[in-house]
Amino acid sequence: MQFGDKIKTALDETRMLILGAQILLGFGFRSVFQDAFDDLPLYSRVLDGVALMLIVVTVALLITPEPYHRIAEEGRSTGRLHHFVSVMASASLLPFTGGLAIATFIASERIFGIVGGLVAGFLFLSLSLTLWFGVEYQRRRHVGERERAIFARQKTMHEDTPLDQRIIQMLTEARVILPGAQALLGFQLAITITRSFAALPQSSQIVHAASLGCIALAIVLLMAPAAYHRIVFAGEDSEEMHRVGSWLVTAATVPLAIGLTGDVYVVITKIAASSAVGAIVSAATLLLLVGLWHVLPITVRLRRAMVRSHRATSGGMRSRPG
Repeated sequence: MQFGDKIKTALDETRMLILGAQILLGFGFRSVFQDAFDDLPLYSRVLDGVALMLIVVTVALLITPEPYHRIAEEGRSTGRLHHFVSVMASASLLPFTGGLAIATFIASERIFGIVGGLVAGFLFLSLSLTLWFGVEYQRRRHVGERERAIFARQKTMHEDTPLDQRIIQMLTEARVILPGAQALLGFQLAITITRSFAALPQSSQIVHAASLGCIALAIVLLMAPAAYHRIVFAGEDSEEMHRVGSWLVTAATVPLAIGLTGDVYVVITKIAASSAVGAIVSAATLLLLVGLWHVLPITVRLRRAMVRSHRATSGGMRSRPG
């Protein structure tokens, strides 16, 4: 398998994870506005907020490789990127496990009571940990040593990625980000016609409206590369298509981060009945998203540019006659 194909496979696996996470993301946002939410015990309402934040962290980690690839690696297939995607995907499974277990507990408690909810939550927690970590770490003690050695050697590799492969990877990355934005937009549109939304403070309604606009903008930007590819280039590959598509996909993460943060504020404020708590949690969310999606890849790119500049300067000085 070519190195670029390995990157594509890793991105496809990330997309599978985010398709699962988007369901819990939608549940976490939407459940707060259901008629029976206020009838839940206080601990269940608090746990719903905890589950939402765990899934937000999951989505944040799963989306991180996309801007990292566009910004830090400039769309190239490298061993660093392959390793980075693997680390982010593995790390995302831990908060995903917690969010799934809590959501299962809340739903099951409504049907079977607190004991049934605890049993169901613990069952899915155990099942997820076993199938996502236990089996894998048990098997790696006996098999996969050669493949892991190859993976380790490839960390410093990079290849001259063909244009068609770069475009495929860019479009795959757009498809990784899109499900999270879709789950948010569906929630945002649906709750505006609920009684719970009408009872929100005007400040929360305004924040929600602004967040809705941001998520709609993110979806427009994420879908634009496909339209540009079809209409301008009739589906044929071109450097301009890759350049414009990369810019659009990267730009989409900015309104996505803002829109996601805004609705975290709305939901947490409703759960905690405190705008101060909502502001603190949403500020932490914004720092996490901006840090992972923008600050990290930009910092890596600038640091590498400084290293290249220093090496070029040092090489030039050594080449001068004494």
